[in-house]
Amino acid sequence: MSTTDALLTEWLDLYGGPEASAVALLCDDHPADREAFTFVEPDGSSRSMTFGELAERSRKLATVLADKGIRAGDRVPVLMGKREELPVTLLALWRLGAVFVPLFTAFATGAIQLRVEGAGATLLITEATQRQKADPIPGIEVFDIDDLTRQAADAAPRDGCALSGGDVPIIQIYTSGTTGKPKGVAVPTRALASFRTYLHFSMDIQPDDVYWNAADPGWAYGLYFALLGPLILGQRGILVNAGFTPQGTIDVLRGQGVTNLAGAPTMFRALRVHGGLDGLSLRRVSSAGEPLTPDLIEFGRQAFSCEIRDHYGQTELGMVLCNHWNDAVALPLRPGSMGQPLPGFAMGVQNGQIAVDTHNSPLFWFQGYHEAPDKTAERYSEDGRWCLTGDTGRVDEDGYYFFTARDDDVILASGYRIGPFDVESVLITHPVVSEVAVVGRPDPEGLRGEIVVAVIVAIEGAETGEELAEELKALVRDTYSKHAYPRHVEFTDALPKTPSGKVQRFILRNQ
Repeated sequence: MSTTDALLTEWLDLYGGPEASAVALLCDDHPADREAFTFVEPDGSSRSMTFGELAERSRKLATVLADKGIRAGDRVPVLMGKREELPVTLLALWRLGAVFVPLFTAFATGAIQLRVEGAGATLLITEATQRQKADPIPGIEVFDIDDLTRQAADAAPRDGCALSGGDVPIIQIYTSGTTGKPKGVAVPTRALASFRTYLHFSMDIQPDDVYWNAADPGWAYGLYFALLGPLILGQRGILVNAGFTPQGTIDVLRGQGVTNLAGAPTMFRALRVHGGLDGLSLRRVSSAGEPLTPDLIEFGRQAFSCEIRDHYGQTELGMVLCNHWNDAVALPLRPGSMGQPLPGFAMGVQNGQIAVDTHNSPLFWFQGYHEAPDKTAERYSEDGRWCLTGDTGRVDEDGYYFFTARDDDVILASGYRIGPFDVESVLITHPVVSEVAVVGRPDPEGLRGEIVVAVIVAIEGAETGEELAEELKALVRDTYSKHAYPRHVEFTDALPKTPSGKVQRFILRNQ
């Protein structure tokens, strides 16, 4: 058995067995005096938390949450920034056997409500800066994390854990809603074996690395690898409780001495425009969220003395195709390629789509969408063997995979996957809008990958123009989500459609 296969077997046994406990594996079994996270505040100040402190605080918070009625199996949405209470809350929920439902802080009430209702949640945990978004949602009790933390200070620590087993869900994260409402993806404990494999082979995080994944934990890449990653490895990670700015990013890189960095191409584009990177030298730099253009690879060599390596995955899969960094599996970059399969995954191309061979992928963990068997069935080939990504691509004779297109709906903007359906559902509520189609187009400024574009058919006699366009932008920004509002609105007499009445989005994208 090769060293790689031995590691996969070890991790599958560790995270996939009947006695596997996420709380123990991600916190309690690590040395109490070892640093878990460094939290960086907007003013540049920072504070570190040890695994011992994380364990003690989460035990006390679990006692408080149990008193609030949280029980095993409950789906609990959490709307919170990258502050120290986030991992504390995560572990406290798991001590009760509850399932963590992440919410992106840029969401407005509409996006939050879709996920709360989809999860069947009855309560939500948030912070003061986000509470006004959650309070209007009917049928849900809202708790402020600062109030809960004050109550936990005097609470007795809760012993034990009600959640164990490799197939038990620990997270329910929602997709971007590319073909309807966002779909709930249950992440079981055994998925941690896949995540650890990615951290080791693709990102090549070493014990002496200072690791920073700048992605937001409200989305899969940030949740799996910025928040869970340090807990899986038992070594310090960095969480920056501030919005992105190029200078703020540079300050963290220098101030924390980062050696292993991950983020979206949007971040690297912004850094390239900003400059001020002289003297930085990183050991590893990785990118995910949208295809990495060759110019950014060269930028990495100049700015970081390290090329940027592209990685590909999905909410339902974790990372599956990567330009690996670890010497055991690393190969030279090939321009435009997403790389090779992650160890533990067998990949192929089926009917033009990139797909996972589930029969030969021991790290495959997707259990289906929450209470959506029809949507789950759509992800598989007729024989059930292949899990289809919906993204088209090809593989060359040397085993390098290339992304050629994505499904008709998804928009890749600033590293986020945005579902047009959600944006359209907001825009159609405006009294002037008769029909609407939302698509992605290349960002003319070259920073965001794509921008969200809304194509509007107004009611007869309505006055269209810049004033209405700004009103529609604000409608999405203020009632749904800041990250998904259309940066361009255009008006047309009719949407292009097939004879069966389906909107031909490819025509709108290419205009």
